[in-house]
Formats: sequence, C-alpha cells, structure tokens
Amino acid sequence: MHADEVSLHSLIGSDTAAEPAFVFDDTPVSRAEFSGKIGQTAAWLAAQGIGKGDVVAVWLVNRIEWIALLFAAARLGAIVAAVNTRYRSAEVAHLIKLSGAKLLVIEAAFRAIDFAAILADISKDEVPALQKLAVIGPHAVSAQWPCARFDAFEKPYPSARAQGDIDLPVLLYTTSGTTKGPKLVAHSQRTLTSHANAVARALRLSPQRHSLLAMLPFCGTFGMTSLLGFIAAGATIHVLDAFEATPASKILSEHRITHAFGSDEMFRRILALSDAPRPYPHLEVCGFAAFQPGWRELAAQAEARGLSLFGLYGSSEVQALFSIGRGTDAFADRIEGGGWPMSSEAKVRVRNTETGQLAAPGVSGEIEISAPSRFLGYFNNPDATREAIAADGFFRTGDIGRLRGNGSFVYETRAGDAMRLGGFLVAPGEVEDELKSCAGVADAQVVAVDLNGQARCVAFVIPAGAPPQQETLLARLRERLAGYKVPARIYLVDAFPVTDSANGVKIQRAKLRAMAIERIAAE
Repeated sequence: MHADEVSLHSLIGSDTAAEPAFVFDDTPVSRAEFSGKIGQTAAWLAAQGIGKGDVVAVWLVNRIEWIALLFAAARLGAIVAAVNTRYRSAEVAHLIKLSGAKLLVIEAAFRAIDFAAILADISKDEVPALQKLAVIGPHAVSAQWPCARFDAFEKPYPSARAQGDIDLPVLLYTTSGTTKGPKLVAHSQRTLTSHANAVARALRLSPQRHSLLAMLPFCGTFGMTSLLGFIAAGATIHVLDAFEATPASKILSEHRITHAFGSDEMFRRILALSDAPRPYPHLEVCGFAAFQPGWRELAAQAEARGLSLFGLYGSSEVQALFSIGRGTDAFADRIEGGGWPMSSEAKVRVRNTETGQLAAPGVSGEIEISAPSRFLGYFNNPDATREAIAADGFFRTGDIGRLRGNGSFVYETRAGDAMRLGGFLVAPGEVEDELKSCAGVADAQVVAVDLNGQARCVAFVIPAGAPPQQETLLARLRERLAGYKVPARIYLVDAFPVTDSANGVKIQRAKLRAMAIERIAAE
C-alpha cells in the first residue's frame, strides 16, 4: 500500500470536506476545519522546537486539541505519549520519564481533576528530559518549567515541513502495568490507519447513515480506535470531554446516534436514566468491554430494551476493536468477549499453556495474534518486546481463550487471572456465575491461592439482603461444579477493591488474592 494511503492524514479524506468530522459540546468541526487545525498545530509544535523523533506527552480530556496534536505530530515525525487523565503524580512522572517527553501539553484543571496540583508533586529530577509545559487555557500550572500557551488556533506560526514516516512510532499507550509500572506500547501511522480502515469496513460504516458517540477517553486504545475508525468512515463523531451518563443519554437521543463503545458500567448507567421500553431506537451497535461482574445480566436487560450489546476484544498491543461479535451470532455468543477479527488479514491461534502445542477449537489456552494492527514493540524496551512477540511475528497476548472453529474466538480471562485447579485451567467467571445464581448473593469474585501446597480457589461474595451461609453456598456449588472448582473458603465483603483505568473501573484481583491469603493465615 502506498505510504500516503496509510498516513493518519489519509483518514480525513478530501471528498467530504464540508461534512462535520466532530461535534464538541454542540459545536461542529468540519473535516476541512480539522485539516486546518492540524496544519496550525504542526506549525505551533515546530515553533516549540518539536521535530522528528521528539516525544510530546498529552495530558488532556477529550478535546479537539488532543486529536490535532496527534495528527500534527504524525506530520512532523514526532511522537505523542498519551497520559491517562486518571493518573496521579507517580504515574505521570513514570510515563514522562519512560517516554523521554520534551514537552507536556496540559490543562490547569478539569472538573474534579486539578492537573496543576498533581504536577506540583513531580520534581524536575524525576523527569530529566522534560523541557517545557504548554497549557490550554489562561492559567499557569507550574513554576518549575517554562510554560507556553497552546495558542495554535489563535495565532499564526510559520508553517512546518512535513517529514512523517508512516512506520516509525507516532503514538504511545501505557499498558495496564505491572509492579514495575506500565510499559509503553508503540504504534505507527501504518498500524493505526490500517486498523481504522479495517474497523470502518468490518462495521460497514456509511458517512450518511452512521454516527458515533465518543464517550471513552482518547488516551486509551478503546477511545482512540473507535474515534479513528469513524474518522476513516467519514461518519460524524459526537464527543464527550469525559464520560457522564446524563449528557451521554442526551446525545444518544437527540442526535440519533447509531454506534457507541464503552464499558459495561457506562451502558448500565445510561440505561438506568430512562424508564422508556426502548430508550434509544436508533442505536445499532453498542460494543462493550465486560469489566464488572453481572455483565451477562446487563446484556440481557439491555437486549430486552432494544439496546444490542456486542462483545469485543482488544488490547493496547493489537488495538481495541480488534474483534467483535456479529448480529448473526446467537445472543450468548455475541455478548462474549472475543468475536470475529475486524481485519481479514488478522490471524488468531490458541496455544496450550501446558504442552506448548497449538490447541484445537474448544480447548482453552493463550491467545496469540498476528495482524496489521499489531504494535511495533514496547518503546525503548527491546527485552520486553522480544518476550511478547514469537519468532513468526505473533503477539503473545497473555489472555486465555478458545477458538470456536468458525473463524471467531472467545476471550475467557487474563492468564494471570486464570486458575490452574486440579490440573485444569479454570476461568474465574465459571465459578462466579454459579455463585451469583445462589440466593442471597449480589456479586462474587473468585481467585486462586496456594493452600497446603495445593491450588484452591477462594470466593469473595457481596451479600444481597440477609447474608448467605457459607455451608449453603458450598453445598449448592458441590452439586453444580466439579470438586476442584468448589471454593475452599467463601468470605463476605461489602465491596471489591477496584482501580480506575483509561477504559473503566477494574477489579483488583491481585489485592483479592492478598486478602484471601491474609484471612486464611489468620485462621
């Protein structure tokens, strides 16, 4: 494919210049206007001393400047490091240091987020490469670094020479992280653009008929991939600066939105706002990531009210919306994580984690992926890249799943969350679903621990009403599950430990494991 066809700029196109590309807070931005803003932003970046290979950290909520900075960096051959708006000082410092960012683009404050105060907790020694801050809005944010204003849209700067290379890094995402802090996942214009085009084709998006509610943060692959896919399609994108259910519901209704992507919790909150039997009749596809227990029940309730949820699969490394369920799938299959790859060139295989051999359809193992959407590698981390990518180019996802045998696959759990019990790989969801079907159980989480040299599972249950008796629950599970899947202990809790990520609230299984070990030791 010719380089111009896989540059980020190629996604804007020229034939729909007058159509709105985005609507921010009821203000439309046409594709022609957006193209102009990219040119202005590239000139501004060059005036700040940013050129080929330089890294710009972008720490903003969803706004037009965010997207303009990405497309402008691509034009200059620079790199954008996406900073999660939920990050605090240690995480921001880690990302800036790891990326070697020279410039940080920031706003002073947004609703409850005091960016300036968080920045004040970072010392210059922690981020030696950072030379300058650029602030959106009138407020200064720091006395430690020189501060420029982001005034690209107000003031002319000398135009900058384009020198982007479509196969060099252009965007860095953070992975969800390990104890050593997150790694940076590097994508090029080619990986981003080819996947955006694949998404537009697979979803059969039409500029006239389809529109997107962008309610996920641009700093994560889930928000960015859906955004780029709809830019590629020429469809209008209505943007929320940050997710709130009430404005999301208003946009869905008033603008007859056809597509939305988000977490199960986002859709739960939106649906709770309306008593109407079919509150959003124009919605065709709601792609959702299941981060919370009870997602199957949510999907069934949504379906009964005309809101079709579609299971997805993705990661920072292969990008979000890597695959999706199809409308022709049985409901139970369509809502599962996984689905059908968006790209016709994508290949998915499953490797038996015990034998190291490729697994037959229906057999669980580690999912491995080869696709045009695959990342270049972990930024400045060749060792981690080598570990993650097999000799034949397949990415080892660290996720457990199985092939269906018809071209689709099922995501079951993270490899670190899968439990090896009685010599078998068990997804926690299997035990959790049984617990949640028991009277008196509102919610359940299951983790594996070492008990007297043997791997056993331990359950944590949030009671509904009168607390259920452990023995009653265990008796039911013994009737329903193989003995090795029955928890050794069931503990009642008020809530599960959670963490905020760019894509939603996730349960901290590692913390649950630590809690289980502590409680057993205390006995």
